[in-house]
Amino acid sequence: MNKPTVFTGAATAIITPLTEGGIDYDRYGAMIDWQIEAGIDAIVTVGTTGEGSTLSDEEHRAAIKYCVERVNHRVPVIAGTGSNDTAYSVDLSRYAASVGADAMLLVTPYYNKATQKGMIAASVAVADAIDKPCILYNVPGRTGCNMLPKTVAEMAEHPNIVAIKEASGNMSQIAEIASLVEGKMDIYSGNDDQIIPVLSLGGKGVISVLSNILPAETSLMCKKFFAGDVAGARRMQLDYLELINTLFCEVNPIPVKAACAAMGLCENYVRLPLTPMEEDHRQNLLRLMRKAGLNV
Repeated sequence: MNKPTVFTGAATAIITPLTEGGIDYDRYGAMIDWQIEAGIDAIVTVGTTGEGSTLSDEEHRAAIKYCVERVNHRVPVIAGTGSNDTAYSVDLSRYAASVGADAMLLVTPYYNKATQKGMIAASVAVADAIDKPCILYNVPGRTGCNMLPKTVAEMAEHPNIVAIKEASGNMSQIAEIASLVEGKMDIYSGNDDQIIPVLSLGGKGVISVLSNILPAETSLMCKKFFAGDVAGARRMQLDYLELINTLFCEVNPIPVKAACAAMGLCENYVRLPLTPMEEDHRQNLLRLMRKAGLNV
């Protein structure tokens, strides 16, 4: 089964610049352009980091369409279209496909959860409905359910299910997935602190939060690894570890929104139930951003 690789390297799980009035498209467009000019390998729109869960349906669709048009085929665009309502996910995925998204990111059903059988049925329903690549997204810390390696392996047989973003944090589980799906599915790290470990298991890259503020560096980390400079890639992983951890000291995307705001990329505005970053945490984040060479 010869499946397409959606991207190799670093994809930014891009923030959605918001104001009280809605999406700030001027800043969204500028952010997209800067990411691509910096050498990022793909863009994921309206995922977790893009606050897709609190966008209205109209905003969600508009953001996908805008991102696709602004990117204009410069890099792949992956649309976050997963939901705990499978019918909605199918409908949104069809829309994203119709406006030109290159692939879909399908989070496991959250809150109502699902059995392993239900996870398969939900993902296959979307994959059957569109002629676009689908990337599974396993993030049990948010969804309350864990997609097991055997479940992933079963879905790897579907021609449109081409990859998984693995954010369980469990390297043993990721290794088992790699063993079971080798040659049938690509693996992307869903955690910035595990980029190099996942690449060492045959991963194709990362869907990153860090790259919102360090796109060139996150992409370079992957490029170094793929070029055989494993020591250099490992050094970058470790050098950025404290900054990465601080970007998750409060629930994502609270810290990265604060970081982007400090860089003038957006307002420091997140929608309820999220609230702006605590000031002591923000000051520590700014310190680490300066240490990484950012002018904030």
